[in-house]
Amino acid sequence: MLMPKRLKHRKFQRGRMTGVAYAGSSVAFGDYALQAQEPALMTARQIEAARRAIVHHLRRGGKVWIRVFPDKPITRKAAETRMGSGKGAPDHWVAVVKPGRILYEISGVELALAKEAFRLASHKLPIRTRVVAREGIELASRTGPPTPEAGEAAHA
Repeated sequence: MLMPKRLKHRKFQRGRMTGVAYAGSSVAFGDYALQAQEPALMTARQIEAARRAIVHHLRRGGKVWIRVFPDKPITRKAAETRMGSGKGAPDHWVAVVKPGRILYEISGVELALAKEAFRLASHKLPIRTRVVAREGIELASRTGPPTPEAGEAAHA
């Protein structure tokens, strides 16, 4: 599971997830990517479960990049503990995800295979997502049959 090797501080404040992602919002490495549509704290387990779903569907084909890293500790107090006596111990790690953030990227596979892999991965995540493509690569439209080109229409 993903977690930082070392930190400056053991415990963080919660913070807020307002606004959209500017850094990490464009496809940088692969051809297709899974983009977050909502803000969330994604746990290391969720990130790993989605990664495994993608890799399993690709069957060792293509290359996968994970573009989020769980670098924020979330603390929990033990069950049935009275109030007070300080903040709880670090329990698990989360990545702060804002709308527009690229979560995973894939290259070396066809669009249909990438879309299905991302669909399976999105079921493991707590947010709505969408598939985006790198500049210069077309995503097939889902609205009906393809329209004839201008040249084909003139000959008909």
